[in-house]
Amino acid sequence: MLAFSVYSVPPYLTFDPAQSRVELSDSPPFFYPLLVAHIIFGTVALLTGCFQVWPWFRRSYPRAHRWMGRAYFFLGVFPAGITVLGVAPFGHTGFGGNIGNTMLGVVWLITGFAGWRMARQRRFPEHRRWMIRSFALTTSIVASRLWAGVLLAVQLPRLDSAYGGDQQAMIEAIGSAGVWLSWVVNLLIAEWWLERTDHTGRPKSRKRPRGRAASASTAASERGWPTG
Repeated sequence: MLAFSVYSVPPYLTFDPAQSRVELSDSPPFFYPLLVAHIIFGTVALLTGCFQVWPWFRRSYPRAHRWMGRAYFFLGVFPAGITVLGVAPFGHTGFGGNIGNTMLGVVWLITGFAGWRMARQRRFPEHRRWMIRSFALTTSIVASRLWAGVLLAVQLPRLDSAYGGDQQAMIEAIGSAGVWLSWVVNLLIAEWWLERTDHTGRPKSRKRPRGRAASASTAASERGWPTG
């Protein structure tokens, strides 16, 4: 995440549209300022989120975890999600890609808000689940670059047969598919992980306690209490 940020963010800190890594031609006047704001806030979410899902840091520095959690949502996900809704519909990834990025922004805001709300209500097992989903969406920007490389390797041999030699059409198709894959696959992996771990992140035991012990253990687990 740090390497990605160091490579991707500096051109936008100049506030010079000529340094943009995103195509700006035919974009509305507000596109570039919102893009810069989205990237800055998104970087906050990306870097603080790494600490939030780090079990050792969460256990060792609970106070810092709480404050960084607030930064993750209020200085990261929330403003980055709002600004991306003004950017995504005017992107250059084609209609399908623009819709994908818009849906990503909506789902990102929903999962982040749900995680913050669960923390406010001290429903920590649910908070953990929602924040893992949120962080999976946060990291979609990194995953999209990986998918772009994979899709390029797959589609390049088909440049003439599938795209009639039109390289721009191929790049647009790759961008559109990469947008959807970057966050949908991340979210599916997060759900897979959540279904196989308990509220502490440990793999769920296949053996279940019986009778009253089972009921007590289940109730304690749902409240985030230690069961051992």
